[in-house]
Amino acid sequence: MAPLAQLRRLLRDGPGRLVRELGAFGVVGAVCFLVDVGLFQLLYAQVGLGAVTSKLLASLVSMSLAFVGHRFWSFSDRARTGLRREYALFLLVNAAALLLGLAVIGFVRYPLGQEGALVLQGANLLSIALGTVVRFLAYRRYVFVAEASPTPARPPVAEEVR
Repeated sequence: MAPLAQLRRLLRDGPGRLVRELGAFGVVGAVCFLVDVGLFQLLYAQVGLGAVTSKLLASLVSMSLAFVGHRFWSFSDRARTGLRREYALFLLVNAAALLLGLAVIGFVRYPLGQEGALVLQGANLLSIALGTVVRFLAYRRYVFVAEASPTPARPPVAEEVR
């Protein structure tokens, strides 16, 4: 959708929809963050799984929970384009956001040569913020698409005069 058409849609729908989607997106994200951290701690410290396995399982659970929360709450009034399609794109968007985060931290650590924990934590927070913006915009644009505008009815074609 062209930027002008997006602006028209935003003005037509009003800022209420955007605010509602942003609010729900934030709540779902916060809950899933807590699930990820809590499940990692449980699996690693209590169950005794390895750190990487614990992180992988915690991430998969929290990401799947995020998908459900966003599909059925944050973006619930948007078109349904198929569970497989939406989940595949959701995973792709999350992978891209993860790579963006790794790139930010890698750039600060290696080319800039920063080793301090505080500086790297700042880079981590920046990467989380950038990833959040990327995910929100990509979810709205590609994963949970807006309802397609109804195509205007074609005017009846006048019969040819012979």
